[in-house]
Amino acid sequence: MSSVQDPPAGSDISANRSGSGVTFAAVTALGGAAAALVAALVVALSAAQALTLLGIPDPGPLTTYGLPAVRAVADLAAALTIGSLLFAAFFVPPQGSGVLDVGGYRAMRRAGNAALVWAGAAALLVPLTLSDTTGQPLLDSMRPEQVWRAADQVEVAGSWRFTVFMVLGLAIGCRVALRWGWTPVLLLLSVVSLLPVALTGHSSSGGAHDLATNSLILHLLSTCFWVGGLFAVLAYALREGKYTALAVRRFSIVATVSFVVIAISGVINALVRLPVSELLTTNYGKLVLAKATALILLGVMGFLQRKRAIPDLERDPQDRGALIRLAGVEALIFAATIGLAVGLGRTPPPDQRKVPTPTEVEIGYNLAGPPNVARLLFDWRFDLIFGTLALVLAAVYVWGVLRLRQRGDSWPVGRTIAWLAGCTTLLIATSSGVGRYAPAMFSVHMAQHMMLSMLAPILFALGGPVLLALRAIQPAGRNQPPGAREWILAAVHNPVSRFLTQPVVASVLFVGGFYALYLGGIFDKYVGTHGAHILMNVHFLLSGYLFYWVVIGIDPKPRPVEPLTKLGMVFGSLPFHAFFGIALMSMNTVMGGWFYRGLGLSWNKDLLDDQHTGGSLAWASGEVPLVVVMLALLIQWSRSDRRLATRLDRKAERDDDAERNAYNAMFAELARRDGEVRK
Repeated sequence: MSSVQDPPAGSDISANRSGSGVTFAAVTALGGAAAALVAALVVALSAAQALTLLGIPDPGPLTTYGLPAVRAVADLAAALTIGSLLFAAFFVPPQGSGVLDVGGYRAMRRAGNAALVWAGAAALLVPLTLSDTTGQPLLDSMRPEQVWRAADQVEVAGSWRFTVFMVLGLAIGCRVALRWGWTPVLLLLSVVSLLPVALTGHSSSGGAHDLATNSLILHLLSTCFWVGGLFAVLAYALREGKYTALAVRRFSIVATVSFVVIAISGVINALVRLPVSELLTTNYGKLVLAKATALILLGVMGFLQRKRAIPDLERDPQDRGALIRLAGVEALIFAATIGLAVGLGRTPPPDQRKVPTPTEVEIGYNLAGPPNVARLLFDWRFDLIFGTLALVLAAVYVWGVLRLRQRGDSWPVGRTIAWLAGCTTLLIATSSGVGRYAPAMFSVHMAQHMMLSMLAPILFALGGPVLLALRAIQPAGRNQPPGAREWILAAVHNPVSRFLTQPVVASVLFVGGFYALYLGGIFDKYVGTHGAHILMNVHFLLSGYLFYWVVIGIDPKPRPVEPLTKLGMVFGSLPFHAFFGIALMSMNTVMGGWFYRGLGLSWNKDLLDDQHTGGSLAWASGEVPLVVVMLALLIQWSRSDRRLATRLDRKAERDDDAERNAYNAMFAELARRDGEVRK
C-alpha cells in the first residue's frame, strides 16, 4: 500500500499538491454554487406559471427555489462520482499488481466524497419533492412519518429515496476498494444509480414519452461522462499526475462521443416537447436555445483543448498550463449548464392544446389498428436505446473486420453475416412494428421476447465479437499502460465471468428469468412502466447471450466446457421452456390486464386469447434455436476433429510418425509375449 500513500507532509511536493487539492476543491465548490444559483434563477422566471398549470398551492420559497438548487447539486455530484470512477477505471493504469496507483486511488476517494454529497442531496429531495407535489410547506413534509408514508405514493419521491440507499452503498464501495478490478463494477453501479430518477418525472409522462425518456437517459449519461471526466482530469492535472497526457487523450475520445450524443438526444427531447415555431416566443423555447448555446460553447472549448492542450502535453508532459486554464473555465460553464438544464426541467413546456388518447398517455404514441403483416414489418418507430445499440454494434464490428483486412488478415465471412444478422434482429425486434406493438399486446411482446432472448443472442455468439476485438486491437505493449485489449481480457477472465459462465448458473439465469418475470408476478406489476420494459429487454439480451456464449460461442471463455455438458445445457433447458409456454396457454387470468384494458384498444378485447397466443409463440419458438444450436455444435465439432487430425498429421511428418510406430511396436511386443506363453 506504500505506493498509494501521499508524499511526506513536510516535502515541497506535498505542499504543492496540497495547494492543488485546495484549488480543485474551490473550483468544485464554485461549480456547485453556480449550478444551484442558475437553477434557482431559471425557476424564478416560471415558478408561478408552473404552479398555475399544475393546479396546486404555493409550497413556499424554500421548496420553490430550494428544490431546483438541491437538484442541481445532486446532478453535479452524480456527474463527479461517475466521472471519477470512469477516470480510475480507464483513464490511468493501475500498478502491475492490480492495486490502484496514486491517481486512481485519489479518484476513488473523490468519487466516494461526491457520492456522499449525491446521497445527501437525494435525501433532501425526498421531502422537497413531496412538498412540491402536495403544495404543503417544506417543514410539514419533513416529518419522518410523513416522508416515509408519502414517498410510497409519489413516484419521483420514491425514486429519490431508492437513490439514497444505492448511492450510500456506492460511497462505501469507493472507500474500501483498492484494486482496479472493482472500479468497472462500481462505475456500472453509479450509472445504475442514476436511472431511477431518470425514468420518472418530467419525461416519463405524456405524448411521445418513450422518445423523451430514452433521449433523456442518453443525455444524462453522456453529460455525466463528459462533465465528470472533465473534473477528474482537471484534478489529476492539478496534482501533476504522471499519466496526464494519456488521461487527456482518452478523455478527448469520451468527450467527443458525449458531445455528439448530447446534441442529438437534446434535439430529439426538445422536439418532443416544443414546436420549432415557439423557440423564440416561449420561456421554454428560450431556455432550450440558451442550453444549445452553452453546448456549442462547450464544444468550442473542447476543440481548443484538442488544438492547444493536447499538443502542449505531447511536446512536454509537464506543460499543463493550457489544459488547466481551459478545463477550469469549461468546468464552470458545465456547472452553470447543469443548473440551466435543471431549470429547464422545472419549466412547463408550451400547452399543445391536444388531449392525448389513453394509448398515447400509457405508451407514448397511438396505434393505427390491429397488427398485421404490413404493420409489423413497415410501421416503424425507432428505439433510441436498442435501435442505436444495433447500429453501433454493426458499425464497430465492420470497423474491426476492415481493420483486419487492411493488415492482410482474414476473417470468416460467416461470422460477419451472423453478427450483422443479430444486429438486424435486434433492430427489427425493437424498432419495427414488432417493437411498436410490443408494449400494447402481450402476444407481440412475447414475439419480441423470443427474438431478443432466443434468436439475436445465438447470432451474436456465432459472430465472435471478443475474438475479433482481440485480433483487431493492438496490444498495449510491454511496460505500457493497459488499453482496450487488456480490458477485454480482464473482463473475460475475471471471477464474475467465471461464475456466470458456470453451466448451471448460465442455464438458471436464462430459463429461470422466464418464470420469475411472468409467473412470479413481476410482469403483471410493472407492465405499464417504460423503464421496466427497458430492463426486461436488457435481461433478455444478456441472459440469452450468456447462455449461448457458453454453449456455441466461439469466443474465449473463462472456463472450458465439455461437449456433453453443452448438450446437457441445451436439452436440459428444453422441458422448462416448453412447460413455460404450456403454462401461459393454460392460465385463466390475464397478466397485466389492468394495463391492457386501460389502453382502450377496441380491436384487442379478448386479452386472455391474446395471452394464449403469446404462450403458443413461446412454446413453438423453442424448436428454432434448438435446430440452429445443434447445427452449430455439429459444425464446430467437425471442424475441431479436422483441426486435431491436421495437427496429428503435421506431428507425424515432423517425427516420422514416431508415436504410431511406438504404438504398433507395443502391440507387436504383446503379441510376441503371448506367443511365448502359449509355447
